[in-house]
Amino acid sequence: MSTATPETPEPSPRYALEIRGLRKTYAPRGGEAGKEALKGVDLSIPRGSIYGLLGPNGAGKSTLINILAGLVNKTAGTVRIWGFDQDANPRMSRASIGVVPQELHLDPFFTPREAMEIQAGLYGVPPAGRRTEALLRALGLGDKMHVGARSLSGGMKRRLLIGKALAHSPPVLILDEPTAGVDIDLRRQLWDYVRELNEGGVTVILTTHYLEEAEEMCDRIAIINHGEVIADEPKSALMGRLDSKTVTIIPATPLDRLPQTLADRSDVSTILTPAGAVAITYSRNHASLGALLDLVISAGIEIRDVTTAEPSLEGVFLDLIHRDEA
Repeated sequence: MSTATPETPEPSPRYALEIRGLRKTYAPRGGEAGKEALKGVDLSIPRGSIYGLLGPNGAGKSTLINILAGLVNKTAGTVRIWGFDQDANPRMSRASIGVVPQELHLDPFFTPREAMEIQAGLYGVPPAGRRTEALLRALGLGDKMHVGARSLSGGMKRRLLIGKALAHSPPVLILDEPTAGVDIDLRRQLWDYVRELNEGGVTVILTTHYLEEAEEMCDRIAIINHGEVIADEPKSALMGRLDSKTVTIIPATPLDRLPQTLADRSDVSTILTPAGAVAITYSRNHASLGALLDLVISAGIEIRDVTTAEPSLEGVFLDLIHRDEA
C-alpha cells in the first residue's frame, strides 16, 4: 500500500488524472433554469497516455477542462492531478498541469520571450531553471522570440500558447482544440511535437472536433454527451464496437445496374457507385469477404480491383451519440 500523502504523492502515479463523481450545476440566470453541465463524471487517465476527450458542442468538455484548470468551481466530486488532490493541495495540483486554451488570448505588447518568462515566473520557476529559448526554438519560434506578439500569425500564436503551457514543465498537458484554424502543414508539425512530448513522459489530454486527429493520435478515448461519460475505452476496443466493413469491387467494365443476386441480399447493404463499381457494407460477424467475392463472380462480373474500408472513429462517435440520444 502506498504511503504517499496529498502533499507528497508518488513521483510517478499510475493515473495522471483521476476524477470521481464530478458534478457542476450552474446557477439560474436571467429567469432561465440552472444547468447541470456535468452529471457525476468518472475518469481515470493513465500516466503517459495520449487521451482523447471527445463530445458534441455543449457536452460538458469545456466545463470539465475549466474545472481542471481552476477557472470554474465544481459543485461536487473529487479531482486528483498527478496524485495531488485539487481541494487539499490546489497549488501543486495546478502546477502539475498545463492548459492550452482554444481561444488565442495573448498580450499583444509582450514578445514571445517576455510572455514565456512571465508565465514561468508566475509558477515560481527560478531563472536558472527556465527553458524559454529552448521551448521557443522547439516550437519554431526561435526567430520570433523578440518581436511583438501582435505581429505573429494565428499558427504562431497557437504555438506560443503551447510554449506558455509548458513553461513550468508540467507532467500533464491539456490541448483544447489545438489545431483549430491552422493549416495542414502546421497541424502536422504540432502533432510531431506533441508526440515528442509524450515520448518524453508528458501525459497529453486532447479535445478536438477533427476526429481523424484523435483516431491517429490517441491511445485511449472518452466520449462525453450531456454531461455524462458514455464511453471510455482503449481506441482499439472503441473502434471494434462497429463490426461493419465496406468492400468496393471495381469491375473490368463499369456496371449500369446491380445484378439481381446482389440486390436481393438482405444481410448486406449493396449500392452501385457513380463510377459503376459495387460497394458492399456487411457485418464481419455474419458474412465473409471471400463469400461476397464469390457471389460477385457468380453474377458474371469480372473483377479488376478490390478496396476495403474499416470503421472510422467518426462512425463510432456518431453511432454512440445517436444511441445516447435515443
